[in-house]
Amino acid sequence: MNIQIPLTVPKSKAAEYTNNIKKATHGTGKLMLFAGDQKVEHMNDDLVGASLPAEVADPEHYFKIASGADIGIFATHLGTIARYGGDYKNVPYLVKLNGKTNLIPKENHDPLSRQWVDVADVVRFKKDSGLNIYAVGYTIYLGSEFESIMLHQAAQIVVDAHQHGLFVVLWIYPRGKAVSNEKDIHTIAGCAGIGMSLGADFVKVIYPYGDDIKQSAENFREVTTAAGRTGVLCVGGSKQDSEKYLEHVREQMNTAGARGIAVGRNIYQQSLNDAIDLANKLTAIVEGRE
Repeated sequence: MNIQIPLTVPKSKAAEYTNNIKKATHGTGKLMLFAGDQKVEHMNDDLVGASLPAEVADPEHYFKIASGADIGIFATHLGTIARYGGDYKNVPYLVKLNGKTNLIPKENHDPLSRQWVDVADVVRFKKDSGLNIYAVGYTIYLGSEFESIMLHQAAQIVVDAHQHGLFVVLWIYPRGKAVSNEKDIHTIAGCAGIGMSLGADFVKVIYPYGDDIKQSAENFREVTTAAGRTGVLCVGGSKQDSEKYLEHVREQMNTAGARGIAVGRNIYQQSLNDAIDLANKLTAIVEGRE
């Protein structure tokens, strides 16, 4: 695996930066990100329901999956890691630095998701806790009237994280009153290009899932091309049939040129054993071990 080290990483931190990416991608450069930030983003909407196992409502369900499955990295907020990380020291972590709830409809107000904690806070926590923290993440809503605030914070986060040898995943979604179609492939490609321009190592973007799995992947090449040297992670979205989702991921990796996936609901809205089984299958596809 040949890792291109961005010039924002000082020479004294190059080995740590390289090692963090190698560990998270199991030496492949391709990342299976298990997303656990929905406790904030979706509140309890995706965690309870007649069709869901009762264990899904327990925040520890995330950690049991992340600990038992062969994932690349588990993304969640610092407070959540502080509460459970001591019991799950084998888990590879990404600390999500911002988040917002879904209580304010986008029709009422353009989204703004400010930074909660600084990279320096994460670095101190990593040292004090001894946990495997390899990366930080941040969400930007392009098209929001507040995008400049989020772009500024994201740019600073990338620089700060690289200075400490951490890699960065940016969640970038087109959202706000000015956005007429969040799934427009040209707009998504623009989001990927912004991720590259900010210096992100990976950018998580919307994937327009369609009935024609092959065609959806071919269309998505515009996005991976726009990202350049920044790896594109395809969002998993709402829970779907597992076998169909696995086929989508195969095409995302092999046809679209994605460098990974970022999946939450398709994994955690299942019993522990089923969630671990699917997570392992997804990692094998992403890393080319299927």
